[in-house]
Amino acid sequence: MKILVINCGSSSLKYQLIDMEGETVMAKGLCERIGIPGSRLKHEVPGKEDYVVETDLPDHSVAVKLVFDALTGEYGVVKSVDEIGAIGHRVLHGSNRFTESIIVNDEVKKVIRECFDLGPLHNPANLMGIEACEKVVPGKKNVAVFDTTFGMTLPEKAYYYAIPKEYYDKYAIRRYGFHGTSHAYVSQETIRFGGLDPEKAKVIVCHLGNGASISASIGGKAVDTSMGLTPLEGLIMGTRSGDIDGGVIQFIANHENKTVDEVLNILNKKSGVLGMTGISSDFRDIENAAEEGNHMAKVALDAFRYRVAKYIGSYVAAMNGVDAISFTAGVGENDKVTRQIVIDEYFSYLGAKIDPERNNVRGKERLISTDDSKVKIFLIPTNEELAIARDTKRLIEA
Repeated sequence: MKILVINCGSSSLKYQLIDMEGETVMAKGLCERIGIPGSRLKHEVPGKEDYVVETDLPDHSVAVKLVFDALTGEYGVVKSVDEIGAIGHRVLHGSNRFTESIIVNDEVKKVIRECFDLGPLHNPANLMGIEACEKVVPGKKNVAVFDTTFGMTLPEKAYYYAIPKEYYDKYAIRRYGFHGTSHAYVSQETIRFGGLDPEKAKVIVCHLGNGASISASIGGKAVDTSMGLTPLEGLIMGTRSGDIDGGVIQFIANHENKTVDEVLNILNKKSGVLGMTGISSDFRDIENAAEEGNHMAKVALDAFRYRVAKYIGSYVAAMNGVDAISFTAGVGENDKVTRQIVIDEYFSYLGAKIDPERNNVRGKERLISTDDSKVKIFLIPTNEELAIARDTKRLIEA
Protein backbone atom coordinates (compact mmCIF):
# COMPACT_ATOMS: atom_id res chain seq x y z
CA MET A 1 0.00 0.00 0.00
CA LYS A 2 1.11 3.53 -0.81
CA ILE A 3 0.22 6.26 1.71
CA LEU A 4 0.32 10.00 1.06
CA VAL A 5 1.17 12.00 4.19
CA ILE A 6 0.18 15.65 4.28
CA ASN A 7 1.13 18.32 6.82
CA CYS A 8 -0.64 21.62 6.15
CA GLY A 9 0.36 24.98 7.55
CA SER A 10 -1.54 28.21 7.04
CA SER A 11 0.46 29.01 3.89
CA SER A 12 2.33 25.76 3.24
CA LEU A 13 1.77 22.09 2.48
CA LYS A 14 4.44 19.44 3.06
CA TYR A 15 3.93 15.93 1.72
CA GLN A 16 5.52 12.51 1.37
CA LEU A 17 4.37 9.50 -0.61
CA ILE A 18 5.50 6.37 1.22
CA ASP A 19 5.48 2.79 -0.11
CA MET A 20 4.56 0.87 3.02
CA GLU A 21 5.85 -2.46 1.69
CA GLY A 22 9.41 -1.31 2.36
CA GLU A 23 8.54 1.93 4.20
CA THR A 24 10.45 3.89 1.58
CA VAL A 25 9.83 7.48 0.48
CA MET A 26 8.85 7.50 -3.19
CA ALA A 27 8.48 11.29 -3.43
CA LYS A 28 8.23 14.31 -1.19
CA GLY A 29 7.74 18.00 -1.60
CA LEU A 30 6.60 21.37 -0.39
CA CYS A 31 4.03 23.89 -1.58
CA GLU A 32 4.91 27.24 -0.09
CA ARG A 33 3.43 30.74 0.01
CA ILE A 34 -0.11 29.44 -0.54
CA GLY A 35 -2.37 32.47 -0.91
CA ILE A 36 0.68 34.72 -1.11
CA PRO A 37 2.42 36.09 -4.24
CA GLY A 38 5.43 34.04 -5.28
CA SER A 39 3.95 30.62 -4.47
CA ARG A 40 5.59 27.47 -5.80
CA LEU A 41 5.88 23.69 -5.56
CA LYS A 42 9.16 21.85 -5.05
CA HIS A 43 8.79 18.13 -5.80
CA GLU A 44 11.61 15.68 -5.02
CA VAL A 45 12.02 12.10 -6.25
CA PRO A 46 15.06 10.09 -5.06
CA GLY A 47 17.65 9.80 -7.81
CA LYS A 48 16.08 12.47 -10.01
CA GLU A 49 16.42 16.22 -10.38
CA ASP A 50 14.01 18.31 -8.34
CA TYR A 51 10.86 19.43 -10.13
CA VAL A 52 9.94 23.05 -9.36
CA VAL A 53 6.73 24.77 -10.44
CA GLU A 54 6.29 28.48 -9.82
CA THR A 55 2.59 29.19 -10.13
CA ASP A 56 -0.24 30.95 -8.36
CA LEU A 57 -1.61 28.88 -5.46
CA PRO A 58 -4.62 30.84 -4.20
CA ASP A 59 -5.76 28.17 -1.74
CA HIS A 60 -5.01 24.68 -0.43
CA SER A 61 -7.32 22.96 -2.93
CA VAL A 62 -5.24 24.27 -5.81
CA ALA A 63 -2.07 23.22 -3.97
CA VAL A 64 -3.39 19.70 -3.37
CA LYS A 65 -4.34 19.35 -7.04
CA LEU A 66 -0.83 20.43 -8.01
CA VAL A 67 0.63 17.80 -5.66
CA PHE A 68 -1.43 15.02 -7.24
CA ASP A 69 -0.48 16.28 -10.71
CA ALA A 70 3.19 16.11 -9.70
CA LEU A 71 2.82 12.60 -8.27
CA THR A 72 1.10 11.24 -11.40
CA GLY A 73 2.61 13.38 -14.17
CA GLU A 74 5.87 13.43 -16.08
CA TYR A 75 7.90 13.70 -12.86
CA GLY A 76 5.60 11.41 -10.92
CA VAL A 77 6.02 8.01 -9.30
CA VAL A 78 2.51 6.54 -9.73
CA LYS A 79 0.34 6.23 -12.83
CA SER A 80 -2.85 7.39 -11.14
CA VAL A 81 -4.28 8.37 -7.77
CA ASP A 82 -5.86 4.91 -7.63
CA GLU A 83 -2.44 3.57 -6.58
CA ILE A 84 -2.57 5.71 -3.42
CA GLY A 85 -4.35 3.76 -0.70
CA ALA A 86 -5.16 6.63 1.65
CA ILE A 87 -4.07 10.05 2.88
CA GLY A 88 -2.76 10.63 6.39
CA HIS A 89 -2.96 14.13 7.85
CA ARG A 90 -1.06 15.61 10.75
CA VAL A 91 -3.57 17.45 12.97
CA LEU A 92 -2.37 19.41 15.98
CA HIS A 93 -5.19 19.28 18.51
CA GLY A 94 -8.01 16.80 19.12
CA SER A 95 -8.88 17.99 22.66
CA ASN A 96 -9.90 15.05 24.89
CA ARG A 97 -12.25 13.65 22.26
CA PHE A 98 -9.74 11.40 20.48
CA THR A 99 -7.41 8.95 22.17
CA GLU A 100 -6.02 7.64 18.88
CA SER A 101 -5.89 8.38 15.16
CA ILE A 102 -9.18 8.12 13.29
CA ILE A 103 -10.63 7.93 9.77
CA VAL A 104 -12.07 11.34 8.94
CA ASN A 105 -15.83 11.85 8.81
CA ASP A 106 -18.09 14.84 9.43
CA GLU A 107 -17.93 14.40 13.21
CA VAL A 108 -14.12 14.33 13.17
CA LYS A 109 -14.03 17.53 11.12
CA LYS A 110 -16.49 19.12 13.55
CA VAL A 111 -14.18 18.38 16.50
CA ILE A 112 -11.12 19.68 14.63
CA ARG A 113 -13.07 22.88 14.00
CA GLU A 114 -14.11 23.11 17.65
CA CYS A 115 -10.42 22.98 18.59
CA PHE A 116 -9.51 26.07 16.57
CA ASP A 117 -9.09 28.10 19.77
CA LEU A 118 -6.77 25.43 21.22
CA GLY A 119 -4.63 25.31 18.09
CA PRO A 120 -5.29 28.60 16.28
CA LEU A 121 -2.18 28.43 14.08
CA HIS A 122 -2.44 24.76 13.09
CA ASN A 123 -5.95 23.31 13.34
CA PRO A 124 -7.55 25.60 10.72
CA ALA A 125 -4.77 24.79 8.25
CA ASN A 126 -4.96 21.06 9.05
CA LEU A 127 -8.69 21.08 8.32
CA MET A 128 -8.13 23.00 5.09
CA GLY A 129 -5.77 20.24 3.97
CA ILE A 130 -8.33 17.53 4.73
CA GLU A 131 -11.16 19.33 2.95
CA ALA A 132 -8.91 20.12 -0.01
CA CYS A 133 -8.14 16.40 -0.42
CA GLU A 134 -11.83 15.54 -0.15
CA LYS A 135 -12.53 18.01 -2.95
CA VAL A 136 -9.69 17.00 -5.26
CA VAL A 137 -9.85 13.20 -4.76
CA PRO A 138 -13.39 12.48 -3.53
CA GLY A 139 -13.87 9.02 -2.06
CA LYS A 140 -10.24 8.64 -1.02
CA LYS A 141 -10.05 7.88 2.71
CA ASN A 142 -8.41 10.50 4.92
CA VAL A 143 -6.99 9.76 8.35
CA ALA A 144 -6.41 12.35 11.08
CA VAL A 145 -3.32 11.69 13.21
CA PHE A 146 -3.40 14.00 16.21
CA ASP A 147 -0.36 15.42 17.96
CA THR A 148 -2.29 15.16 21.20
CA THR A 149 -3.15 11.44 21.18
CA PHE A 150 0.24 10.34 22.58
CA GLY A 151 -0.48 12.35 25.71
CA MET A 152 -3.93 10.84 26.19
CA THR A 153 -2.43 7.97 28.21
CA LEU A 154 -1.18 10.37 30.91
CA PRO A 155 -2.57 9.52 34.35
CA GLU A 156 -4.87 12.03 36.05
CA LYS A 157 -2.13 13.12 38.45
CA ALA A 158 -0.07 14.21 35.44
CA TYR A 159 -2.66 15.89 33.24
CA TYR A 160 -4.88 17.82 35.67
CA TYR A 161 -4.03 21.46 36.35
CA ALA A 162 -4.58 22.72 39.90
CA ILE A 163 -7.35 25.12 38.84
CA PRO A 164 -11.12 24.89 39.48
CA LYS A 165 -12.29 21.63 37.95
CA GLU A 166 -15.18 23.41 36.27
CA TYR A 167 -12.72 24.65 33.65
CA TYR A 168 -11.82 21.08 32.76
CA ASP A 169 -15.49 20.14 32.66
CA LYS A 170 -16.41 23.14 30.50
CA TYR A 171 -13.38 23.53 28.24
CA ALA A 172 -11.28 20.36 28.64
CA ILE A 173 -8.37 22.40 30.00
CA ARG A 174 -5.64 19.88 30.86
CA ARG A 175 -2.11 18.94 29.87
CA TYR A 176 -2.15 17.38 26.38
CA GLY A 177 1.42 17.60 25.13
CA PHE A 178 2.57 18.09 21.55
CA HIS A 179 5.15 16.67 19.15
CA GLY A 180 3.16 13.55 20.02
CA THR A 181 3.74 11.77 16.74
CA SER A 182 7.47 12.30 17.12
CA HIS A 183 7.49 11.14 20.75
CA ALA A 184 5.45 8.05 19.89
CA TYR A 185 7.79 7.12 17.02
CA VAL A 186 11.05 7.78 18.87
CA SER A 187 9.98 6.03 22.08
CA GLN A 188 8.99 2.90 20.13
CA GLU A 189 12.11 3.07 17.97
CA THR A 190 14.27 3.42 21.09
CA ILE A 191 12.75 0.21 22.45
CA ARG A 192 13.26 -1.61 19.14
CA PHE A 193 16.76 -0.32 18.38
CA GLY A 194 17.92 -0.66 21.97
CA GLY A 195 16.54 -4.16 22.46
CA LEU A 196 14.53 -3.02 25.49
CA ASP A 197 11.51 -4.65 27.10
CA PRO A 198 8.54 -3.57 24.93
CA GLU A 199 6.17 -3.73 27.90
CA LYS A 200 8.24 -2.21 30.72
CA ALA A 201 10.98 -0.06 29.19
CA LYS A 202 11.23 3.38 30.83
CA VAL A 203 12.17 5.85 28.10
CA ILE A 204 12.69 9.61 28.11
CA VAL A 205 12.58 11.31 24.70
CA CYS A 206 14.10 14.77 24.24
CA HIS A 207 12.58 16.37 21.12
CA LEU A 208 14.86 19.40 20.94
CA GLY A 209 14.51 21.98 18.19
CA ASN A 210 13.07 25.45 17.66
CA GLY A 211 10.02 23.90 19.29
CA ALA A 212 11.08 21.54 22.06
CA SER A 213 9.47 19.07 24.45
CA ILE A 214 10.31 16.05 26.59
CA SER A 215 8.23 12.97 27.28
CA ALA A 216 8.39 10.05 29.67
CA SER A 217 6.91 6.70 28.65
CA ILE A 218 6.70 3.16 29.94
CA GLY A 219 6.40 0.48 27.27
CA GLY A 220 5.83 3.23 24.69
CA LYS A 221 2.84 4.69 26.59
CA ALA A 222 3.19 8.29 27.75
CA VAL A 223 3.15 8.95 31.48
CA ASP A 224 4.17 12.62 31.33
CA THR A 225 5.11 15.34 28.86
CA SER A 226 6.46 18.87 29.14
CA MET A 227 4.01 20.74 26.90
CA GLY A 228 0.52 21.41 28.21
CA LEU A 229 -2.80 22.78 26.99
CA THR A 230 -0.79 24.54 24.27
CA PRO A 231 2.80 24.19 23.03
CA LEU A 232 3.85 27.16 25.21
CA GLU A 233 4.49 25.19 28.40
CA GLY A 234 7.72 23.40 29.21
CA LEU A 235 11.20 23.96 27.83
CA ILE A 236 12.78 27.21 26.71
CA MET A 237 12.45 27.19 22.91
CA GLY A 238 13.39 29.27 19.90
CA THR A 239 10.68 31.88 20.39
CA ARG A 240 8.54 30.40 23.21
CA SER A 241 9.19 31.17 26.86
CA GLY A 242 8.31 27.74 28.19
CA ASP A 243 7.40 27.52 31.89
CA ILE A 244 6.66 30.93 33.37
CA ASP A 245 4.92 32.35 36.44
CA GLY A 246 1.39 33.26 35.30
CA GLY A 247 1.76 36.51 37.25
CA VAL A 248 4.26 37.68 34.63
CA ILE A 249 1.42 37.91 32.11
CA GLN A 250 -0.58 40.22 34.38
CA PHE A 251 2.50 42.27 35.29
CA ILE A 252 3.51 42.93 31.67
CA ALA A 253 -0.09 43.59 30.62
CA ASN A 254 -0.55 46.18 33.38
CA HIS A 255 2.79 47.91 33.02
CA GLU A 256 2.96 47.88 29.21
CA ASN A 257 -0.76 48.54 28.65
CA LYS A 258 -1.16 45.33 26.67
CA THR A 259 -3.97 42.82 26.41
CA VAL A 260 -3.59 39.20 27.51
CA ASP A 261 -3.56 38.18 23.82
CA GLU A 262 -0.73 40.61 23.11
CA VAL A 263 1.34 39.29 26.03
CA LEU A 264 0.76 35.68 24.94
CA ASN A 265 1.90 36.65 21.46
CA ILE A 266 5.13 37.91 23.05
CA LEU A 267 5.56 34.68 25.02
CA ASN A 268 4.93 32.55 21.93
CA LYS A 269 6.73 34.50 19.22
CA LYS A 270 9.20 36.92 20.80
CA SER A 271 10.57 35.04 23.79
CA GLY A 272 12.73 31.94 24.22
CA VAL A 273 16.36 32.24 23.17
CA LEU A 274 15.31 34.98 20.72
CA GLY A 275 13.93 37.11 23.51
CA MET A 276 16.80 36.39 25.90
CA THR A 277 19.49 37.31 23.39
CA GLY A 278 17.88 39.58 20.81
CA ILE A 279 19.94 37.67 18.24
CA SER A 280 17.95 34.83 16.69
CA SER A 281 15.58 31.95 17.35
CA ASP A 282 18.01 29.60 15.58
CA PHE A 283 20.14 27.74 18.10
CA ARG A 284 23.04 27.65 15.64
CA ASP A 285 23.16 31.44 15.64
CA ILE A 286 23.06 31.48 19.44
CA GLU A 287 25.93 28.97 19.61
CA ASN A 288 28.03 31.07 17.21
CA ALA A 289 27.37 34.19 19.25
CA ALA A 290 28.31 32.40 22.47
CA GLU A 291 31.59 31.26 20.93
CA GLU A 292 32.28 34.87 20.00
CA GLY A 293 31.88 35.93 23.63
CA ASN A 294 28.26 37.13 23.75
CA HIS A 295 27.29 36.79 27.40
CA MET A 296 23.52 36.48 26.98
CA ALA A 297 23.95 33.91 24.22
CA LYS A 298 25.91 31.77 26.67
CA VAL A 299 23.29 32.33 29.37
CA ALA A 300 20.49 31.35 26.97
CA LEU A 301 22.24 28.09 26.03
CA ASP A 302 22.98 27.32 29.68
CA ALA A 303 19.35 28.01 30.62
CA PHE A 304 18.03 25.84 27.78
CA ARG A 305 20.26 22.89 28.73
CA TYR A 306 19.46 23.36 32.42
CA ARG A 307 15.71 23.25 31.72
CA VAL A 308 16.18 20.08 29.64
CA ALA A 309 18.10 18.46 32.51
CA LYS A 310 15.44 19.50 35.06
CA TYR A 311 12.71 17.81 33.05
CA ILE A 312 14.74 14.66 32.49
CA GLY A 313 15.47 14.51 36.22
CA SER A 314 11.84 14.98 37.16
CA TYR A 315 10.81 12.19 34.79
CA VAL A 316 13.42 9.82 36.22
CA ALA A 317 11.70 10.42 39.56
CA ALA A 318 8.21 10.08 38.06
CA MET A 319 9.03 6.65 36.64
CA ASN A 320 11.26 5.60 39.54
CA GLY A 321 14.11 5.02 37.13
CA VAL A 322 14.99 5.18 33.45
CA ASP A 323 16.34 2.64 30.97
CA ALA A 324 17.07 4.95 28.04
CA ILE A 325 17.25 8.63 27.11
CA SER A 326 16.91 9.50 23.42
CA PHE A 327 17.69 12.78 21.65
CA THR A 328 15.85 13.75 18.49
CA ALA A 329 14.80 16.70 16.25
CA GLY A 330 17.01 19.52 14.93
CA VAL A 331 19.06 20.33 18.04
CA GLY A 332 18.78 16.86 19.55
CA GLU A 333 20.02 15.14 16.38
CA ASN A 334 22.75 17.60 15.42
CA ASP A 335 24.15 19.29 18.54
CA LYS A 336 26.66 16.95 20.14
CA VAL A 337 27.70 19.58 22.68
CA THR A 338 24.19 19.91 24.11
CA ARG A 339 23.85 16.12 24.36
CA GLN A 340 27.22 15.83 26.11
CA ILE A 341 26.58 18.66 28.57
CA VAL A 342 23.07 17.53 29.51
CA ILE A 343 24.18 13.98 30.32
CA ASP A 344 27.67 14.54 31.71
CA GLU A 345 26.95 17.60 33.87
CA TYR A 346 23.61 16.51 35.31
CA PHE A 347 23.30 12.72 35.27
CA SER A 348 26.63 11.28 36.32
CA TYR A 349 24.88 10.38 39.61
CA LEU A 350 22.80 7.89 37.61
CA GLY A 351 25.92 6.35 36.13
CA ALA A 352 25.00 7.74 32.69
CA LYS A 353 28.01 8.34 30.43
CA ILE A 354 28.32 9.70 26.89
CA ASP A 355 31.00 8.21 24.66
CA PRO A 356 32.62 11.22 22.90
CA GLU A 357 33.47 9.22 19.78
CA ARG A 358 30.00 7.69 19.43
CA ASN A 359 28.48 11.11 20.16
CA ASN A 360 30.42 12.70 17.29
CA VAL A 361 27.55 12.14 14.86
CA ARG A 362 24.68 14.05 13.30
CA GLY A 363 21.27 12.71 12.34
CA LYS A 364 22.10 8.99 12.46
CA GLU A 365 20.49 6.33 14.64
CA ARG A 366 23.15 5.37 17.13
CA LEU A 367 23.91 4.35 20.71
CA ILE A 368 26.01 7.26 22.02
CA SER A 369 26.62 6.11 25.60
CA THR A 370 29.58 4.10 26.82
CA ASP A 371 29.40 0.34 27.22
CA ASP A 372 29.43 0.68 31.01
CA SER A 373 26.80 3.44 31.18
CA LYS A 374 24.00 2.56 33.61
CA VAL A 375 21.51 4.32 31.28
CA LYS A 376 21.49 3.83 27.52
CA ILE A 377 21.71 7.12 25.61
CA PHE A 378 20.59 7.18 21.98
CA LEU A 379 20.39 9.50 19.02
CA ILE A 380 17.18 8.54 17.20
CA PRO A 381 16.20 10.69 14.17
CA THR A 382 12.49 11.36 14.27
CA ASN A 383 10.25 10.35 11.39
CA GLU A 384 6.79 11.80 11.96
CA GLU A 385 5.72 11.13 8.38
CA LEU A 386 6.42 7.42 8.70
CA ALA A 387 4.56 7.32 12.01
CA ILE A 388 1.54 8.99 10.38
CA ALA A 389 1.73 6.58 7.44
CA ARG A 390 1.85 3.55 9.76
CA ASP A 391 -1.21 4.73 11.67
CA THR A 392 -3.04 5.43 8.42
CA LYS A 393 -2.28 1.97 7.03
CA ARG A 394 -3.34 0.31 10.28
CA LEU A 395 -6.73 2.04 10.25
CA ILE A 396 -7.39 1.47 6.55
CA GLU A 397 -6.62 -2.25 6.84
CA ALA A 398 -8.57 -2.74 10.09
